[in-house]
Amino acid sequence: MTKDTTLNFDGVALFASLSPAEREDLLRQCRIKRYPAGSHIIDNDSDSRDVYFVIRGAVRVVIYSLSGREVALDDIVAGGSFGELAALDGGPRSAFVMPHVSEAVTAAMPHETFLHLLARKPDIGLAVMKRLAGMVRQANERIMDLSILGANNRVHAELLRQAMATSQDGKTAVIHPIPVHGDIASRVSTTRETVARVLGDLARNGIVERTKDALVVHDMDQLALLVEEVRGV
Repeated sequence: MTKDTTLNFDGVALFASLSPAEREDLLRQCRIKRYPAGSHIIDNDSDSRDVYFVIRGAVRVVIYSLSGREVALDDIVAGGSFGELAALDGGPRSAFVMPHVSEAVTAAMPHETFLHLLARKPDIGLAVMKRLAGMVRQANERIMDLSILGANNRVHAELLRQAMATSQDGKTAVIHPIPVHGDIASRVSTTRETVARVLGDLARNGIVERTKDALVVHDMDQLALLVEEVRGV
């Protein structure tokens, strides 16, 4: 069987400082697996400790409320990683991870290999710490939003976050592909109907516009004002 040379760690930002030979050696110590859409890569509370690297596709990190509502915590695209917490502290998994939209290909690295790598490469260890610090900051923001923002304003805040990630000038943005109502609802713990109503209101006020394949944010300042007035910042 011909080896698929496109399955590699070249696109993994965490390994940018490694030589091609070092990345190849790490890959040989991992298990490569394809996960079809709808399958689970990691289950909440499982005792596995591997660290996963997304080689192709994207994955979504989710938890479920007591009522069964899905709450999306993060989307991780090719080049990203997940599962570091269990590898570091030995505790159970804290969320479910599954392919997002279509098939995902991951490389599962044994936790012993991961910890040895961090010990040998302090720059990679620092990068992991920065990523985990970012996760804490993001969690703090979400807790604050859930505490003080109503459902409508949480939708505003999520749209603003996506706009800021794609904007070139800080004033306007093109979010592509068009955000799916269910995805936004999952991220901000509300309903699809609420998301549709909020987007409709924003469109009527000229703040956003839905095109054929994107959501155009015409006025990021006004969108930010809708959030900041409630946050009190």
